[in-house]
Amino acid sequence: MPRASVTTYARLHFGFCNLSLAHERLYGSLGVGLDRPQIRVTATPHDGVRCDHSPVDEYAERAVDLLGVDGADVRVEGDFPRHVGLGSGTQFALATLVAVARAHDRSVDVRALAPDLGRGGRSGVGVATFEDGGFVLDAGHPTARFTTDRPAVGQWSVPPVTASHSIPDDWRFLIVVPDAPVGPSGAAEDRSMRSVVESAPASPSDRLAGVITRRVLPAIAEGSVERFASAVEELGRLNGTWYADEQGGVYRPPAGELVATLDDAPAVHGAGQSSWGPTVYGVTDADRASEARAVGHDALDDAGVDGRVFVAEGRNRGARVEERRNE
Repeated sequence: MPRASVTTYARLHFGFCNLSLAHERLYGSLGVGLDRPQIRVTATPHDGVRCDHSPVDEYAERAVDLLGVDGADVRVEGDFPRHVGLGSGTQFALATLVAVARAHDRSVDVRALAPDLGRGGRSGVGVATFEDGGFVLDAGHPTARFTTDRPAVGQWSVPPVTASHSIPDDWRFLIVVPDAPVGPSGAAEDRSMRSVVESAPASPSDRLAGVITRRVLPAIAEGSVERFASAVEELGRLNGTWYADEQGGVYRPPAGELVATLDDAPAVHGAGQSSWGPTVYGVTDADRASEARAVGHDALDDAGVDGRVFVAEGRNRGARVEERRNE
């Protein structure tokens, strides 16, 4: 029986370039691919769709319909927490699409079909890291087209990548996932984003442009982990001023307490919240990774919450595809 497996990986989302309707382009996002956590989606041809994993069952149905195949038996391995700021939705969707396609010996244009799976409607980071990994800056969408609502599913293009760089081998990312309410998704996320965009002032966008062009991009190009960490932390704080009313502050609680503890630690060069949170990241390096991990546990203790702490490397390759064909 033909079989295809796709292994894909988490990403961090540092924030957007612009959420104000006063500028020509809306959104535009920055992020990096990580080497963990990861999931593996395996598909074999089947009569109809068989899958006991949510939300992969829904994505399998959509993939079968988009590809015009008879069906697929889809299995999932791996631990990938949902709606915590690590990008699980896009990775689940695209891994399922590619696994089903390759099980039927079909080629597939992930970037072209991602909108039909509801992905890439605002940020293009998840699609880009699925394709190639690394550090990504995308161009966002024309403001006149998106306004406060994204178009209907399938009626947009994934934002093009405007800058990408390999993540240096010795960089590390401390990940702290507190046991806290997850960030909004689906219709709730749409409502929150609409509220933010309708009232977003233009001034943070102007400051962000300087942070991105004069600090983030030179730092990643030169491989300076300290300058990069400081720049993405500032980018996150500026984004948080837009979200304060929707998430209860510059960071979604308890992320603010976690970030404060990480910021005080010499092993962490800069910290912030990924996407809507509650996941918090700290940028560090290989020599300080163990110390940074201990600081992550301290941060949870200081905030009085349980959670998960780990250190990830940057991933400079996209999803891994494995296929087995009948002899």
